[in-house]
Amino acid sequence: MTLDKPAKGATSQECAAIVMDTVPLVMRFIRADMRAHSAAFLSIPQLRSLAFINRNPGASISELAEHLGVTCATASATTERLVQRNLVERSDHPQERRRVILNLTEDGKHHLKQSQDQTRAHISDLLKDLTAEQISNIEEGLALLKNVFEQTELKSLDP
Repeated sequence: MTLDKPAKGATSQECAAIVMDTVPLVMRFIRADMRAHSAAFLSIPQLRSLAFINRNPGASISELAEHLGVTCATASATTERLVQRNLVERSDHPQERRRVILNLTEDGKHHLKQSQDQTRAHISDLLKDLTAEQISNIEEGLALLKNVFEQTELKSLDP
């Protein structure tokens, strides 16, 4: 396996280009691998919905729609299929009568975890031939990247 090594001292613009080239490639792999474990059972939007609801218990249909980049009607239809399969439960919001909140069922949590565990094992297998230093570099770089985007997300939530 050959790894293209970015130039030392790359500018923030060069780094941004590398991020934009790399993240979609990684996400395509993760989606395809998770879909392979789910076979015909779940679509990618359904898997993404499970993952979003798992990270955001009590999320609304509109929040799910925003995450998926679809209309509320499409998110509602996706949710309905997940409810029918006993992977998601819908309930009324205690203070807002017109708002529905979403949570994973135990089956939903189990299915998502199983799919994520299998994909994690596949990624681990892909990384197994890297040196300890390379693994450490990836880990450090991803931690930095995660921190930058978490800070950006927190700033966007501030009024």
